Amino acid sequence: MSRTLSAEQVAALADHLESAELDAREVCKVTKELPDMTFADAYDVQWEIRRRKEARGSRIVGMKMGLTSWAKMAQMGVETPIYGFLADYFSVDDGGVIDCSKLIHPKIEAEIAFVTKAPLRGPGCHVGQVLAATDFVVPTVEVIDSRYENFQFDLISVVADNASSTRFVVGGQMADVADLDLRTLGVVVEKNGQVVEVGAGAAVLGHPASSVAMLANLLAERDEYIPAGTFIMTGGITAAISTAPGDSITVRYQGLGSVSMRFE
Repeated sequence: MSRTLSAEQVAALADHLESAELDAREVCKVTKELPDMTFADAYDVQWEIRRRKEARGSRIVGMKMGLTSWAKMAQMGVETPIYGFLADYFSVDDGGVIDCSKLIHPKIEAEIAFVTKAPLRGPGCHVGQVLAATDFVVPTVEVIDSRYENFQFDLISVVADNASSTRFVVGGQMADVADLDLRTLGVVVEKNGQVVEVGAGAAVLGHPASSVAMLANLLAERDEYIPAGTFIMTGGITAAISTAPGDSITVRYQGLGSVSMRFE
């Protein structure tokens, strides 16, 4: 993996982007000043942000995948999804309140999350291994919030910005993967009582477990792996939906109950 940034530049970018997240402040996409940045550089910045959070006492409670629809990848001209990490303070209880004063331009996505019971390692990880290593799946709503002005960015900038991660809400109903057809599992997103998006699990790389396999294979490029007990959000089943203070969101999952939250 080719790199163009020095350790000092990585540290400075991590400070810049994490400060933007913590202060809910928009910044220019980082590739504007550093057009030669590579994906390896961007993940170096993301992992440095993760290290900084852990050094301050935050726990990493999971991973997330982004850009997991084939249509979205074609639209962006890329061949692979991206990943980010989830810190403990990103978690909001089902039915809870999302504080918009701490966010810039939040959007929500309906997702399926996996929790593993055995480690998964790439390269060459595949859906069968993922299903065998899965403890259970659970309905999840991700709140994404790019730190970039007007939600305008390129993929390398997004990776450095921890894949726009900011908040997530986990539903209370879990299920065994053997009891579900995750490809046809339907979701309905309601905003203020109106249906705004519908979708099915196949929107995520044909099968949400493919997203977990891809995460294992991407992590292998950095000699990392997915440990047992990892919570993994697999990517949006629906398009991202903009939210604002006063909005109420409920996502209904076929056979898995619902997840709800309010924005204030």
